[in-house]
Amino acid sequence: MPTKPCLDESYPADPASVPRARTTLARFAASAGATPEQLESIEMAVSEALTNAVVHAYGDDPGDIHVIAAVAGAELWILIADDGGGMRARAGSPGLGVGLALIAHAADGFAVAKRSTGGTELQMRFRLDELAAGDQLRGSVPSAVAPA
Repeated sequence: MPTKPCLDESYPADPASVPRARTTLARFAASAGATPEQLESIEMAVSEALTNAVVHAYGDDPGDIHVIAAVAGAELWILIADDGGGMRARAGSPGLGVGLALIAHAADGFAVAKRSTGGTELQMRFRLDELAAGDQLRGSVPSAVAPA
């Protein structure tokens, strides 16, 4: 059981915040019972989500990234949100455009929502029970060659 029932923090939307927020989320997930394999998936997914917010949410304007995590039953829910302009097509946008696909692959559940107050929210769900640790091989050679 985590030391706190939920994590609710905000960080400046700058590159230095990504490793700080990722470390905080990883500690929370570990205290909730995430296995080392699950932690790898969680850290990769939140790194992508945080980086997306840093790069795309505010442009040159300052802003914050909001990080919320909670355990519900045998699941860890993580929300990464911003107050920026929301998702929109951008010409010349940096990156390869695969971040959301990586998050969707790493998480057991994933959604992108437009916030009523403005900005974007990425909702990720990770199963923490023992079954989840062994029933899906992520990022491994067996998962890459397994039939769909």
